[in-house]
Amino acid sequence: MKDEALEHEPASCDAGQDGPVDLQSFLACLERVGNSPNQVSVQHLIDAIGSRSFGPMILLPGVLAISPLTGIPGIATAIAVFVMLVSGQLLLGRDHFWLPRWVLQRSVSRGKLRKSLRLLQRPARWVDKVVKSRLRVLTSRPAHFVTALLCILIAATMPVLDLVPFANTTAGLALTSFALSLIARDGLLFLLALGFCTGILWFILELLVF
Repeated sequence: MKDEALEHEPASCDAGQDGPVDLQSFLACLERVGNSPNQVSVQHLIDAIGSRSFGPMILLPGVLAISPLTGIPGIATAIAVFVMLVSGQLLLGRDHFWLPRWVLQRSVSRGKLRKSLRLLQRPARWVDKVVKSRLRVLTSRPAHFVTALLCILIAATMPVLDLVPFANTTAGLALTSFALSLIARDGLLFLLALGFCTGILWFILELLVF
């Protein structure tokens, strides 16, 4: 039987193009990487999705933050650094993103990656059915800079949120929503991401109070 994780063929896994066009295509690109090396590094994942488009570059850490991989020590910190660097470079006007070698060399086993991706397949199918182009003013070029600033703020909270169970999942959902809003030009997802940001703020206030 054909592997369920590969049923949705990626629209683009070519780093020279704009990258995957929906969440299932994105996961399929990562799945193909997971079929190759025993240890899959961040560099392998970036090579699969491309490094010239802000949406896929933020979707990658967002998806990783949602997955069980954040339970691996150091992954949450690497995700936070990744998001800050990519978002900061967007604010500086760069369209080709640089990351330090220690982030690119962070890796997970192929088995853990594939298992995590399989858990996301069903939600991805549902998400792709409801995502569409709407409220495009919220995903216009000027809005990219607002999204970048918010992503930096989310990343800054991630090491602290690691102290609260499932809090970084909320951060991952916010990053994923922001990224998909840019990829699909879906302003409603931008508003949803703002809702997740409110949840993150609530987690931070809870930590400060207690």
